[in-house]
Amino acid sequence: MTDDAQLRPAISWRRNLYALWIAQTLTIIGFSLRTPFLPFYIKDLGAESFASQALWAGVINAGGAAVMAVSAPVWGIVADRFGRKPMVVRAMLAGSLTIGLMSLATSPWHLLILRFVEGGFTGTVTASTTLVAATTPRERMGFGLGMMQMAVFSGASVGPLFGGILADQIGYRPTFVVAGSMLFIGGLIVLTQVREEFTRPARGSVDEQSSQRLRALLLSSAMLAMIAVMLTLRVASSAIQPIMPLYVEQLARSTSTVATLSGLTLGIAGLTSAVASISLGRLADRVGQRPVLVASALGVGLLYLPQAFAGSVAQLIVLQGLFGVAAGGVMPTANAIVAHLTPAERRGAVFGFTAAATSIGGFIGPLGGSSLAASFDIGYVFLASGLLMLVVGVWVAR
Repeated sequence: MTDDAQLRPAISWRRNLYALWIAQTLTIIGFSLRTPFLPFYIKDLGAESFASQALWAGVINAGGAAVMAVSAPVWGIVADRFGRKPMVVRAMLAGSLTIGLMSLATSPWHLLILRFVEGGFTGTVTASTTLVAATTPRERMGFGLGMMQMAVFSGASVGPLFGGILADQIGYRPTFVVAGSMLFIGGLIVLTQVREEFTRPARGSVDEQSSQRLRALLLSSAMLAMIAVMLTLRVASSAIQPIMPLYVEQLARSTSTVATLSGLTLGIAGLTSAVASISLGRLADRVGQRPVLVASALGVGLLYLPQAFAGSVAQLIVLQGLFGVAAGGVMPTANAIVAHLTPAERRGAVFGFTAAATSIGGFIGPLGGSSLAASFDIGYVFLASGLLMLVVGVWVAR
């Protein structure tokens, strides 16, 4: 069957792509504003020791991912039946509500409960990726998905930096309100500017034979390799995220601007990833997705290792910037391969299942990283993440 974009030429796939890029960038900025100060906010809510801050930050990050691992496939199936655009709007507006309510928390438990709700009703990256994959011509798939990954990385670079500055200037609670407002604006942009001509499938059209083909696709060696790469990258990155502010605090000589420094450290990787994702996405359209994917995955593993031995915040920032270049090539190429493997009418379900797998990584990573940091040392988190990524990169290459 031909792609949705070929069946519905009236849709301006470029208009959709650029509107989704703006909305997704605002959304990821909103999600990322809290990253550099979350452990310090948890401290204000009653977690006094380093170990308790690290563990609470890990559990809160993991909680949302655990729920999303269950909900993502369900939302993917709903998207295939009722349309992809409503799923994007639903995810952004739900995130706006939960993040805004975090400003009212008085205990770490409140953050954890809100993260559970967030995990169940958000998933903006998967929803937007599915919509772009359904409306972008096949020969421009790498570019389109690279643009969406650029939105993720751009937001992930700007968000922590601005979040750290806002936290130092206006406080933690008002920063949550700003974050929720950005997701609300993103949802309005999608609601008013994105077009989707979706034909709801007839009842009973998804028969047992179609379901068997879907299961066979999900269990194929190529699909399992893509899932392994995405899951491993999520494990590694999410293991680092909750403890990075604490690592910066250890390396920094002054603690008066530690939120700003941790935001800069987290943000530089997002900035270099944003630039690399669109460039490597275009390169993959020309030379093939696989070589770019393999090189990027191995680069991620190699660049994690020296971060364990950083002697200053400046060294950590440089290494994070180089790491971001390699990370920028992984998700666009993996998503493009998944899109090429999948019939257009089942992309919602398939991307939902890949999102579930990466959400499992988002559950394992924070718990494992926080436990390693609390029990031994933060450096072990970088070493374990790098070795894990190298093993998977070599496996995919072979």
